[in-house]
Amino acid sequence: MPVSCLLLAETASAQQGLPGDPHVGYIYPAGGRQGATFQATIGGRYLNATSVHFSGKGVRATIVRQDRQVTPQEQQTLVQMITAIQEKRRGGQAITREEMQQAEEVRHKLDQFGRRLTNPALGEFITIEVSIAPDAAMGIRELRLGTVGGHSNPLVFHVGGLPEVSKPDWKNIPKEKASMEARIDPKPPEKRIALPVVLNGQIPPGGHDRYRFAARKDQQLVVAVRARELIPFISDAVPGWFKASVWITDAAGEELCSSDDRQFLSDPALAFQAPADGEYVLHIKDALYRGREDFVYRITIGELPLVDAVFPLGGRTGTTLLLDVTGQNLPFKRLTLDLKDRAAGVCPLALSGIVNRVSVAADPLPEGGEKEPNNDIASAQAVKLPLVINGRIDRPGDVDTYRFEGKAGDRIVADVIARRLDSPLDSFLLITDATGKQVAFNDDREDRSAGLGTHHADSYLAFTLPSAGPWFIHLGDMQQDGGPAHGYRVRLGAPRPDFELRATPSALNVRGGASVPVTVHALRKDGFAGAIELRLNGAPEGITLSGARIAANQDSVRFTLNAVPSARLDPFNIRIEGRAIVDGREVVRPALPADDVMQAFAYRHLVPAQEQKLSIVGRYRPGVGAKILSSTPLRIPAGGTVPIRVFMPAGPIINRIDFELSQPPMGVTIKATDAGDGQGTEIVLQSDRAQSNVGTRGNLIITASVPAPVETGRNPGGVARRIPLGALPAIPFEIVAR
Repeated sequence: MPVSCLLLAETASAQQGLPGDPHVGYIYPAGGRQGATFQATIGGRYLNATSVHFSGKGVRATIVRQDRQVTPQEQQTLVQMITAIQEKRRGGQAITREEMQQAEEVRHKLDQFGRRLTNPALGEFITIEVSIAPDAAMGIRELRLGTVGGHSNPLVFHVGGLPEVSKPDWKNIPKEKASMEARIDPKPPEKRIALPVVLNGQIPPGGHDRYRFAARKDQQLVVAVRARELIPFISDAVPGWFKASVWITDAAGEELCSSDDRQFLSDPALAFQAPADGEYVLHIKDALYRGREDFVYRITIGELPLVDAVFPLGGRTGTTLLLDVTGQNLPFKRLTLDLKDRAAGVCPLALSGIVNRVSVAADPLPEGGEKEPNNDIASAQAVKLPLVINGRIDRPGDVDTYRFEGKAGDRIVADVIARRLDSPLDSFLLITDATGKQVAFNDDREDRSAGLGTHHADSYLAFTLPSAGPWFIHLGDMQQDGGPAHGYRVRLGAPRPDFELRATPSALNVRGGASVPVTVHALRKDGFAGAIELRLNGAPEGITLSGARIAANQDSVRFTLNAVPSARLDPFNIRIEGRAIVDGREVVRPALPADDVMQAFAYRHLVPAQEQKLSIVGRYRPGVGAKILSSTPLRIPAGGTVPIRVFMPAGPIINRIDFELSQPPMGVTIKATDAGDGQGTEIVLQSDRAQSNVGTRGNLIITASVPAPVETGRNPGGVARRIPLGALPAIPFEIVAR
């Protein structure tokens, strides 16, 4: 399609708001039972949806309706439509069934979406019909919307096997034009349920849901909440997620038990033993009395198995691991786990019927176990490095001490993995000599690979021995806590330089002939600082990367993925991998999909995704793509200017393309851009001497856009809308002395 037609087609989509990538904020309900068919609501922004996609097999959905705030221009058109029908009726003419349905739809739009919603970021709604096959695999799926602008970000969707009960869908729609107060009862009547069951609900501001159930004397029930697990981070909430609080009362309203977390996990769980035959009420609310459409929950309740802890927390790759398991209603107390085909790292366990997640770790190093007493230097447990030790801080105030021999200049790493395996341990590491003199200490170390973590409670030390002799590693809990669940694994030995990669965003939407920015984050391990070369693995012809290299000592690179005009149009999964030389050998690691998500207005997390999906949403003239016409890398003089010639394809009605720097380095700006001659455009870049650092290297990302057509290109406030064309291929640069 020529760009002129493409822009006109997209203008209709732009009426929903300023153009942007489609973003889904929630789905409700956030799961369903095998064999079920039901309607669900998706809320978000820029949701001109065309399709619904689930990862895996056995789950399908169709779009039933789309609702969004209507613009003043659209309201005028709708009023004219309904007025014409009313005039026809007053004139005595028969009203057709189609006209009656049209009038009902118009009234719905004007009544529900004819004014500004409380939260524009959740101001568009898609109703879908979901069908789950009876044999669909249970567990977590990813849901994405396909839209005219490409694929959305993913949302968590659960497939389960228990009966489900769902409250009616709720949207924060004002009850009247002069009020922003929502038409919702924050404390609806309690709902009677039969166990076992999964409960689906949304919490409005100040909301409080109640469910009444019958239980027998001494019946051991488990209540497990999924809330933060569904939407781990909300950018404009403090704390940055739905902080669920649950409690159970008897029929008279007396509270019997409560929870607003599970050990350290944000989603609560309860183990409840009924004191007598009778009826009880389960309550849920936000602990801070907040609420919104995306405060979505799923509660599993019944005589169901819940794991409290496993020990040890892992084993050696290529072996068989015997686990002790504690919890509620468990069908087993010991479990054999085969690690023969498991890769090193954290391994989720697939335990049938268990209502919570359980993970262990695998490592190729030799394994050992803690042996008490080992509480001080005098009773320290002697170990030979390298080794992974499985232990427990089994009582408050317990400190485990290990003795090892080393030579002057030896480089030693001590790495605790506990919280990353859902242990409540808040570890510390202390290194002393034989006299008890401290030479190193660490409490917490951030691990960006744990993208859902907010308290990085695992400790890490890398240090050089100043002399030979015995050395002592002390491991304890910073909170002076302890117990059977406070397990840990600690790796002791020489550094093992390595890296992991995360590629963001997980949804890449681009026109054929243009480029889209991608960021790959390097999670460096044990001091690895080398360069990492990035490349596509198995990409279709016509998909390339520009500037895809993480320089030595750098933790990320922002580059572009380029789609030539002849590239295929069907969405597909992108796989990026990184190659580096580590200790003289080539190491290849996949760049795992993720989304760089904000939490509580400030903190950023690399939230893992199952897929990184590329959508090509259109193309320019056949055979014509964006190009950098000047030679690169571009040398930008500190305090000076440099021209670069580029080409961005456009149709005949486009007189001018505007260019902007996307996330430029400090001090680098666009000084001027010529009008272009159909063969290219010259952009003049300038560097501020006071803000630019000589030697800075990286990629410049330049994006292009054009104004929307005048007759539809302005919102009621008069701010001109723009339609993005995409990015130019990344331009490698260096700041040099003038």
